[in-house]
Amino acid sequence: MRTAILFTMCAGMFLVQLDVTVVNVALPTLGGELHATLPQLQWVVVGYSVVLAALLLTGGALGDVLGHRGVVLAGLGVFGAASAGCGLAESAGWLVAGRAVQGVGAALLLPGTMAVLTGTFPGREERAKALGVWAGVSALALPSGPLLGGLLVQAAGWRPVFWLNVPIVAAAAVATRRLVPRDVRKPGRVDLPGAATAALALGSGVYAVIAKTPWAGLVAAVATAAFVIVETRSAEPMLPLPLLRSRQTAGANLVSAAMNFVGLGSVLVFTLYLQDVLGAHPIAAAIALLPMFLPLVLVSPVTGRLTARFGPRPQILAGLLLGAAAMLNLLRIGPGTGYGTLLPTLLVLSVGMGLLTAAVVTAAVADAPGERAGIAGGVNNAARQAGGALGVAVFGAVAGEPAVRGAFEHGLHVLGFVSAGLWAAAAALAAVTVRGRDRGKRLARVS
Repeated sequence: MRTAILFTMCAGMFLVQLDVTVVNVALPTLGGELHATLPQLQWVVVGYSVVLAALLLTGGALGDVLGHRGVVLAGLGVFGAASAGCGLAESAGWLVAGRAVQGVGAALLLPGTMAVLTGTFPGREERAKALGVWAGVSALALPSGPLLGGLLVQAAGWRPVFWLNVPIVAAAAVATRRLVPRDVRKPGRVDLPGAATAALALGSGVYAVIAKTPWAGLVAAVATAAFVIVETRSAEPMLPLPLLRSRQTAGANLVSAAMNFVGLGSVLVFTLYLQDVLGAHPIAAAIALLPMFLPLVLVSPVTGRLTARFGPRPQILAGLLLGAAAMLNLLRIGPGTGYGTLLPTLLVLSVGMGLLTAAVVTAAVADAPGERAGIAGGVNNAARQAGGALGVAVFGAVAGEPAVRGAFEHGLHVLGFVSAGLWAAAAALAAVTVRGRDRGKRLARVS
């Protein structure tokens, strides 16, 4: 029974992660059918991740108060209904709205699936194994997204990319109701003011970048200040600010945001480059993107063992410096170049992110007290999702319309240079905030 619960929760997690990347390969096709502009295509991607990032911690708090089993069921229902709505979309605005509602469902699912597994596998060793399977399924969703999206778009158009979720969600909901016992509710309340100000800050910040609207940037700044004030005064804050007093925790979360800023932003522009500039069909583009994901899946488990032995800092520094070098390779793209020029960036960036992911999560949660480790992990996840949403907005705005090849390639040069600088700065930050081997083994055991 416990094995069945494990794979049911993994199915929910797989859908959450899959929908971060599955839609990218479908963007040129659905953009043509729905007559969507580049900013609208950006919102198809970030509408999901913005809401997921803004409500992720709230989803965990709701599970604590209302019971994680019920919240997982609610998340599956919302996610499934929103997926059906996306599949039926007749306009870009309709699709963006559906993606935002998908983000609500994902924010309920992601922390809930981990909490159910934690309760199902209470022993330390068995819990580690279960969460390892959960994390492995999450990693597999990244390469599966572009490949599955490409197959579906090539065979049947972009709508099945969303319809596919519906039967999987229905099966997972039935299994959750039958297998997962009701959990004990804990006294407390949900930080709604914190959730509202976080959503406003992140949403208006992304809108300011995509729409190039200064007033939205001002709203984002005011909302961010309001969020900090609300969290400081709240008795049960969504983001416990004392967690960030640790230099390592704060540094690791900033590095995580920078990692996804470049990683997810790159997926968007590389997909547009492959299909709209180089003329690749969806399935060919999906296969061409696999070198950006497969090394990540293969390297991540190795990184976990290296982090346990040497501490997180060496892997973080190596990953950031490799990623910086990979993005500088974009400066070689120009008239007459093709996939062979892009390939080193895909491979080396993926290896860099594989070295980063497990190490930076370990660093982010290492200083948290035992009872706050889950919250610290949620904060790190939210930082990564927020960084990814902003990355998609910025990368799309800088690259511009791929139809104008020269301007688009110039945009790739700018993005390569800026991304390399950002990751080099993140490496400098990690060097002074993340501890090395002296306490690395203890930290790996705590995490």
